[in-house]
Formats: sequence, C-alpha cells, structure tokens
Amino acid sequence: MRLPLEEMRKITGKGLILENEPLSRYTSFRIGGECTVALPADREELTALLRFAREKGIPVFILGNGTNVLCADEGWDGLVVRTKNLSDIRIEGERLVLGGGTLLSKAAAAAAAGGLGGMEFAHGIPGSVGGAVAMNAGAYGGEMKDCVTRTLCLTPEGEELILEGEAHRFSYRHSAVTDNPGTAVLETELLLVPKDRGEIEEKMRDFSSRRRASQPLELPSAGSVFKRPEGHFVGAMVQECGLKGRRVGGAQVSPKHAGFIVNTGGATASDVLALIEIVRKEVFARFGVSLECEIRPLGIGREEI
Repeated sequence: MRLPLEEMRKITGKGLILENEPLSRYTSFRIGGECTVALPADREELTALLRFAREKGIPVFILGNGTNVLCADEGWDGLVVRTKNLSDIRIEGERLVLGGGTLLSKAAAAAAAGGLGGMEFAHGIPGSVGGAVAMNAGAYGGEMKDCVTRTLCLTPEGEELILEGEAHRFSYRHSAVTDNPGTAVLETELLLVPKDRGEIEEKMRDFSSRRRASQPLELPSAGSVFKRPEGHFVGAMVQECGLKGRRVGGAQVSPKHAGFIVNTGGATASDVLALIEIVRKEVFARFGVSLECEIRPLGIGREEI
C-alpha cells in the first residue's frame, strides 16, 4: 500500500513521518522489519493523523514504548503511530494525571516524589502509560485497575472517548481499549493514596531488586511471553518440560526465567514464532494447558502467535 507521505507530513507539522524505518529500533525485542512510523508532536497532530488515516483507509497500529510487540521480519504495510510525545505528568491533590506516552517508570517515580502511594508495582515495568492501561499491566500484587479512574481515548475514527470507572472493563491483561484495536490513550487519571515517601521508595527498591534477580533484564525481550493460566505458573511449566535455554536461531527461552524469550543477538520474528510454537506444543502435551500469548503481533496473523 502506497502511503500519502507528503500529505501526512503536512498534517503532522512539527511531528515526523519516517519511511522505511526498521521497527527493531522501537521495540524492546529489537526485532521488526521496515514500517512507516509517525511521531506526532502533540494531541492535536495525533487526532488529525488518525482522522486522515481513517478517511484514506490506512491501517494504523498504535505504539507506546514497544515493550510487548513482535513485528514481522518483512515489516508491516500500514502506519505505526508512536505516542511518545504525549508525556505530560500532573499531580492534582491525590490524583496523578498522565499523558498516554509517559513511561510507566517515570509515572511511578513522580507519584513517589509527590508522596502518593499505589504505583509502586509499576516502577520497573518498562512500557508506556497507554499500553499499561490497555493491557491492565500489573506486578507484585498491583494492577492498573487498582488506581485508574478516568481515561481519555482517541478512537480509530479520530473521535475522543472518555472511560470512567467500570467502563474500562479491566480484567487480566485486558481492557475496553484492547477491545477496540487502533484506539490511542491520550490521558489517564489515577487516584492514589498519601503515603510516606521513604516507605514508597523502599518498596520500589525492593521490587526492582526482585526483578533484577529473577528476570533477564540484560537481554532484549518483550517481557512475559504468555498470559498466566489459572492455577498454573508458565515459567515452572516450561522449565518442567526441559525447555529452559532452548534456542531457535537467535531466540532463546531464558535460562534465568523460562517465562521469557530473549533475543541473544540477531533473532528474527520467525525465530521467536518457532520457539513459541515449540513451547506451546510441549506444555500442552505435558500439562494439557493451552498457552495464550501476551505479546501484541504486528504484521503477524493471530493464528501464528
């Protein structure tokens, strides 16, 4: 599909439209072929760009910090829109208001600096606020659903939509945002709890220490590959299948945590997909459990991941 690059550049103005960009530059996996990438400078440019794409029938993929995305080796024939520049942080009493492109780690640090508790769990999660809301990100007993009260979204049609309370439809790694692919999180509001800053920071240090000890942070990955099946732990099942350290090309089941697949150098999407298939088959054969991927595919069919 030939994209109208010059028209899109006029719309974005201060933002950027980059052609033939390897998506490996924008994903934590460091994997992905060439795409057209848009970096709108602000909310107005993002809105205008999505409306234009809708009018022209251009498929759009919303990308935050790229921490749970696997892009096809041949790239994708559409428009990847990064929300990186929507990164405002405001503290309003006990409420933390965040732009969708804000790094979750920075949001957690801002909450701590403001003496607001409830975001400690998010300190080491590498994604953006928008992605965290969409996937109801969580760790160490905390989830976004515990503190998010209101979210301003932009639909694929370029129309603003406000979600409040239960309208978010939060569940495990799911929300109303994931129900409508192509929706961008512009801003979200969190209700937190006043707390001693030292106590907050101590808890964050503890979580960071536990992450470093148990997760393969030294190599590119997309975090946990599979959703946790009820009553089971993915890493333990994969390890019991003898798959810890298993490799396909440059992709490897992490020897440190079997719930992760890491890029040991030069891994392709095809390597990762082949390794995912091996893990799924062997876990199902041994435990009768079907593993569901947590990773968002781009240019890869749902039947492949």
